[in-house]
Amino acid sequence: MQISRDSSDEAIMRELGDRLSRYRLNRDLTQEALADEAGISKRTLMRLEDGESVQATSLIRALRAHGLLQNFDALVPPPPLSPIQQAKQHGKTRKRASSPQEEPREKGTWSWGDDE
Repeated sequence: MQISRDSSDEAIMRELGDRLSRYRLNRDLTQEALADEAGISKRTLMRLEDGESVQATSLIRALRAHGLLQNFDALVPPPPLSPIQQAKQHGKTRKRASSPQEEPREKGTWSWGDDE
């Protein structure tokens, strides 16, 4: 099942449980072995794989045991900086380009510059 914005909470939990169960079976682990590795009870893992509600820390521990914890960055990416925060971090930024510098004139007679 593809999880989408329109999926119900229950459907998402069931799909998540199914996926975690498939990861466990692909590793040829029993629920008891994975629960021990994750530091959660077998009953908690059973509830998670059945799509029932569990504490977030139990989910995090199960994901860590499967080596999937790094995927949280994709799930909830760090928010981008607002323009105001960017301005505060960078201080003053250039707003204009400078014109090329002219060669300094020899000291002496001053002229308007169009006599040359």
